[in-house]
Amino acid sequence: MNQKLLEKRFLEMIEEDQGDLDITTEFTPNKKVRAEIIANEEGIVSGIYELEVLFRLFDIRAKPLVRDGEKIKKEQQVFSLMGDSKDILLVERTALNILSRMSGVSTLSREFINKTKRFNVKVAATRKTTPLFSYFEKRAVKIAGGDMHRFNLSDEVLIKDNHLRMFGDVGKAVKTAKKSTSFTKKVEIEVNNTRDAILAVKNGADIIMLDNMSVENIRETIYKLEEEGLREKVIIEVSGRINLDNVVRYAETGVDVISIGQITHSAPALDFSLRIL
Repeated sequence: MNQKLLEKRFLEMIEEDQGDLDITTEFTPNKKVRAEIIANEEGIVSGIYELEVLFRLFDIRAKPLVRDGEKIKKEQQVFSLMGDSKDILLVERTALNILSRMSGVSTLSREFINKTKRFNVKVAATRKTTPLFSYFEKRAVKIAGGDMHRFNLSDEVLIKDNHLRMFGDVGKAVKTAKKSTSFTKKVEIEVNNTRDAILAVKNGADIIMLDNMSVENIRETIYKLEEEGLREKVIIEVSGRINLDNVVRYAETGVDVISIGQITHSAPALDFSLRIL
């Protein structure tokens, strides 16, 4: 995200958190202080760049002691800070929320990536993100080594089940999309059976998403595509009911992309503390 836009987002966050006035800090003595941010558990850290922008915005001198994507240990110091106590106290919770949430997403993403790294497959996010926070969650996936997928609805055509109900036919939907969309945008369609997958590729789909299909049905679909000489013409993505226990089985099928909503909507936050010294 452009730095100015990021700063604007941070000011909105601080405004939401502060309300009209931080009435506790108002009567607390203001001093030049040193502070630190400490990890309370191990994981993959992310949000370092974002916090540097946030701290700079409030004239807090921040020295990051780790880099985005590094594995951190419990009780490891990740930031050294210096500034007015009132400014540090004002941004404390916003900074920790961002760091905790992004690091949690990166940590879970890395777990999926490590499980599938011996296969030629991408682990991707979905649009199952927190409203107005998707930039941070998607970037955390990227920092972990995953793919961000679409940032928003304008990134690519993705024909899902509810769009298909308007067309009633996979072939017609793909043809209409190809005719109506710039050549710069890929056309992806969600299918849930082998017949529709083949029909979509024959009509020019760039990507097919095999949605909520069993591993056996995915294997059968890939076999049929290979049999008809269509496998090399399309990117195959799978999604739906994929978790750490079964992700290897999906990766073994030979698909190109595994998209997982869990890595953004259900990642546990990593715990951090800010301490004034």
